[in-house]
Amino acid sequence: MSAAFKITKTYPVTGMSCASCAARIEKLVRTLPGIKNATVNLADASILVESLPEVITPAEMKRAIQSLGYDIIIDENHSEELKEQAQYSYFMKIRNNTVGAAALSLPLLVISMFLSDIPYASYIMMALATPVLFWFGRQFPAGAWKQLKHRSANMDTLVALSTGIAYFYSAFVTFFPAILQKEGIHSHVYFEASGVIITFILLGKLLEEKAKSNTSSALKRLVGLQVKSVIVIMSDGNEKEISAADVLAGDILLVKPGNRIPVDGVITSGNSFVDESMISGEPMPVEKTINSRVFAGTINQKGSFRLQAEKVGGDTVLAQIIRMVREAQGSKAPVQHLVDKIAGIFVPVVIIVALISGIVWLISGIDNALTYSLLSIVTVLIIACPCALGLATPTAIMVGIGKGADNGILIKDAESLEVAHRIDTVVLDKTGTISMGEPAVDRILWKKDTDIDKYSKILLDIQKNSEHPMAQPVVRYLEESGVTRSFLLSQVEAITGRGIKARVGSEQFFIGNGSLIEENHIKANMELMAAAEKWESNASTVSFFADSNEVLSVMAISDRIKNSSVEAVKQLHSLGIEVHMLTGDNEQAARCVAEATGVDSYKAGVLPQAKYEFVRQLQKDGKTVAMVGDGINDSQALAQADVSIAMGKGSDIAIDASKMTIISSDLTRIVHAIKLSKQTVTTIKQNLFWAFIYNTIGIPIAAGILYPFTGFLLNPMIAGAAMALSSVSVVSNSLRLKMKSL
Repeated sequence: MSAAFKITKTYPVTGMSCASCAARIEKLVRTLPGIKNATVNLADASILVESLPEVITPAEMKRAIQSLGYDIIIDENHSEELKEQAQYSYFMKIRNNTVGAAALSLPLLVISMFLSDIPYASYIMMALATPVLFWFGRQFPAGAWKQLKHRSANMDTLVALSTGIAYFYSAFVTFFPAILQKEGIHSHVYFEASGVIITFILLGKLLEEKAKSNTSSALKRLVGLQVKSVIVIMSDGNEKEISAADVLAGDILLVKPGNRIPVDGVITSGNSFVDESMISGEPMPVEKTINSRVFAGTINQKGSFRLQAEKVGGDTVLAQIIRMVREAQGSKAPVQHLVDKIAGIFVPVVIIVALISGIVWLISGIDNALTYSLLSIVTVLIIACPCALGLATPTAIMVGIGKGADNGILIKDAESLEVAHRIDTVVLDKTGTISMGEPAVDRILWKKDTDIDKYSKILLDIQKNSEHPMAQPVVRYLEESGVTRSFLLSQVEAITGRGIKARVGSEQFFIGNGSLIEENHIKANMELMAAAEKWESNASTVSFFADSNEVLSVMAISDRIKNSSVEAVKQLHSLGIEVHMLTGDNEQAARCVAEATGVDSYKAGVLPQAKYEFVRQLQKDGKTVAMVGDGINDSQALAQADVSIAMGKGSDIAIDASKMTIISSDLTRIVHAIKLSKQTVTTIKQNLFWAFIYNTIGIPIAAGILYPFTGFLLNPMIAGAAMALSSVSVVSNSLRLKMKSL
């Protein structure tokens, strides 16, 4: 029973150098007991694991991964800091090794090209090449040995084999030149090739690490919003600074002007304006008073206040956003699964191709066949690095998801990002998606010759003390209009299904629907009644305000259409996308919204199951469907859709059921998401094209296929430079996504 409880966590991974490393770790972790799924993200150096906590612990997983020669960081409180330290340490190690290798390889290259006839040239070159291979480039033979112990191979295997063969062949030539000369083989050494190859590969890895760190900048910015320390108010009233990780639900915290809010909670004293653009996307600060809700990561601008912590640690809105971005960046697009399979078998195939090319050269019968044989093996092994292939998809996905986060679009997995560009039908929920999701007063019409100032104050007094659902929008409207209270109210009484009646001083007032007015025999003039009929025909709820004798005003209350909704439907139509609207609201309200927004079709009075069936039928008709909703009643349809999109201000269940979340609830962001998907998929295709073309062309040339026709043989040094360039070009192409407009 308990084993059915599954958790999903992301752990930083250290020690990976290529796609084969990622595939190896992924394969091992998936075979461990209690692991439901595991996905390694090479670009972000992390592993996303779905596991059964009572079957396997993180420590057991860590030991298994360490047996391969890699490691994971399982310290939850400091995992990001430790990961950054590990990445920085690795970057500095690569940088120092690159500088050291380059410093020795430059004179090595000069001696080889211009001073090869000086005394003891081979010994000098060997002295220069040895530390390059076995100290500055020691990670390659060390990595190859780890792989060999597990009967596997990766990029380190290719580099170690190619440079090792070149080095030991040259060492043999240096110490025993007479043996080769007796066989008629020119005793040329390739120390410079092995040294320069190591330098090029290290330089490529240095640039690659630098570029990869840029792809996760959006996530780093989000993590940076988390507060490190907070001021907690102790039971005796004293203030104490503690770590944000130690805050418990129920603690009272002090937030000063200019500080970020550390947790989600409710203000218990004080007031201020808070910048919530991180969550809402809106630039205007929001006024906060007692009982106002505030969120972690937002910025307190003006006054100090105290808040009671409700959601802390990983439960805050900010922590959920960070988790969604991290899990999304670690997830794989469908095309990536094919790439992983290719990377897994790529290295053994390349080794076989290199050996075959060496054998062909050896039996070709040409002069110096052994030299050519060794050169072809070395060059094939160097040029065929699978890194470009392994980085093609994850780097593009990471940049795409990061760019989405920057534009208010949280993408939960790579599959939705890949599929979104194929959307041809969008289904919209009405309330909270197309509309604001809360009632608001559109207009108040007063009877002529009424003392509007006096009766506005009375109306505000009554509604402030009313618990009727329609009271709050009236209060908001009046307060925004500058009306202030007179505080004369003495009694309010609810009348079920009708409205309320209230006594203010010696006068009695009524607020409610037409039935309340009729039952109390209250008069209403023709102008007010005509306005009420017109508003009702436009699907507004009409509320009357009257004294004991006559109606003083009539109010139109409705769920307003968002400003962005009409524009969003236009933009979707411009992309050739059908737009449908489903709602549980009545026919009249649905028709008015449909006409105002220009959707292609609508259905009213729709229950959750019917929404699900509608989406399913569209899919049966061959459509690629995006469902957009914000409520619990949308969750079934969201789960069924090809791409599910939740409004950021909607229910947790809708957000959990969806693959994308629009933080600001602005529907035009859907168009941005589709454009982002197109850009990302195009980038992935470009990356894969160049990675495949590079290997398809490079390996035969390295094997010497052009030699019989042109006499051309690829220099191992050039092969090393080309291999490094291929990885950097893939990452750089992915980073171009950042500069494209949506």
